[in-house]
Amino acid sequence: MWKEIQGGSEWIVDADLRDFFGSVDHEKLLTLVAQRVADGRVLRLIKAMLKAGSYGKGRLFPSERGTPQGGVVSPVLSNILLTPFDREMRLRGYQLTRYADDWVVTCKSAAEARAAVDAARRILKQLGVELHPQKTRIVHVRYGFEFLGYKIKRGKKKLRLPESKIRSGLRAGALYAYPRAKSIRRFMDQVRQRTKRNMPLTTPELIEKLNPLLRGWGEYYKRAHVRTLFHRLDRWIVRRIRSHRFKRWRNNRERQLPESLLYAEYGLVNLIRLIPSLASRQL
Repeated sequence: MWKEIQGGSEWIVDADLRDFFGSVDHEKLLTLVAQRVADGRVLRLIKAMLKAGSYGKGRLFPSERGTPQGGVVSPVLSNILLTPFDREMRLRGYQLTRYADDWVVTCKSAAEARAAVDAARRILKQLGVELHPQKTRIVHVRYGFEFLGYKIKRGKKKLRLPESKIRSGLRAGALYAYPRAKSIRRFMDQVRQRTKRNMPLTTPELIEKLNPLLRGWGEYYKRAHVRTLFHRLDRWIVRRIRSHRFKRWRNNRERQLPESLLYAEYGLVNLIRLIPSLASRQL
């Protein structure tokens, strides 16, 4: 996708499927699974999982369509169901990028993007899946689009330094990727949950509990344009830890809990050091 946009594909089909995991046709899905899996026991197990239903309000609700929300095998089943969609779109010459039920198509014109939407609608209908009419849109890359937690757009801001002095690789008019605002808010909410002042943890225990979240989120977004964001979040996380220990972080007690202690001795994950270009300088 990235190469196609850099190569001149300026229009994006930003698609969304209507209630994908709740509307999948079981028979069509099982037929596609059977083309790949010959073991009858596995096929019966998958069918039983799809038909298991859900329990609530004192009764059992049958499952006539869809796959279990959050089920460990649901992403695999979505890939099996949508692989024919990938193949048909590419045979028609469209540049499709898909992960599970999230996908985009890069196009060189608005007309090509509209044709891609029509083609996708026809192919998906044969698979028992529908495009969401309100959430599927055609957008120019300069306005940006969201995909897999990223906001991707073409930069318009003129850089202050001449290109000969820019070492980061950024250029005016280049393509940029950022964590979308919703992803940042969710991450900060998770940090707040883990650093509540009433949590009965020592500082090393708190950091041990916090680190998997920091490492996972940072590793996922570290290749985007996040240097300023990561620097800001690192400082905010340190304040949250100090606030947990001292109840109020604005009390001149930073000397009792310096960053060197948090990072070097307690092993707090430093988001900024996860960025590959900066991590190599630490070696």
